[in-house]
Amino acid sequence: MRTVLRGVLAAATLVVGLGAAQAQTIKVGANIGNVPWEFQNDKGETVGFEIDLMKEVGKRLGQNVEFVNIPFNGLFAAVQSGQIDAAVSSITITKKRLESVSFAQPYYDSDQSLTVTKASGAKSMADMAGKTVGVDTGSTGDMWATENQAKTKIKEIRRYEGLNPAMLDLAAGRIDGYISDIPALLYYVKDKPQFAVIERIKTTEQYSVMFAKNSSLLPKANDAITAMKKDGTLAKIHKTWFGTDPDPGMATATVLDVPKL
Repeated sequence: MRTVLRGVLAAATLVVGLGAAQAQTIKVGANIGNVPWEFQNDKGETVGFEIDLMKEVGKRLGQNVEFVNIPFNGLFAAVQSGQIDAAVSSITITKKRLESVSFAQPYYDSDQSLTVTKASGAKSMADMAGKTVGVDTGSTGDMWATENQAKTKIKEIRRYEGLNPAMLDLAAGRIDGYISDIPALLYYVKDKPQFAVIERIKTTEQYSVMFAKNSSLLPKANDAITAMKKDGTLAKIHKTWFGTDPDPGMATATVLDVPKL
């Protein structure tokens, strides 16, 4: 009887263990306020392209997804320390970043851009000489502005934790221009005629989900993204947020390799 009882208890423990494993939650860090990738709608719900992306990844892996609001610059340490399992926030794959973190295959092609108020009369980056420009802390826009500050003659670079505070300062005249990802700005200004995206800054960036080095979750998430590209799910997410199908050959519609150094 004791042997049978031990067997029943062992089996029950195994079932509970399997259930816990299957219900494991994927913690995804995101800089909430990064329109249209991850932000809060009028109802206070967290929505966006990358929210839909990661929810679908979780669904295909049979796991729940929990989003943790972390400033962009803090995402890197959070994923490396294991505070979160993955991170999204239109994060560009770079060789420098690949030295300390890993990425799944890219799912979006992008560039940077310069946004101003129409009332400023600015027409290009040349008009930012002697002016103050805003960027997102630690972003590729920050990197580009810092590297090109002498060339562009930007007087001052101010750093922000997300699009909304930067655009509030732009509207108030506290900065003269804002350098950030072009899809986010095109989405943001489409119903705000007081602003204009006046220049595309070619950086040929690609966005992806970021993981810690040697993450066991990465290959599984990457396989889910591959499947989403093949069955058109990712194209549908693109159409939901940008109103168009992704162009043929772009990362959203093309299965690509996992980036390596």
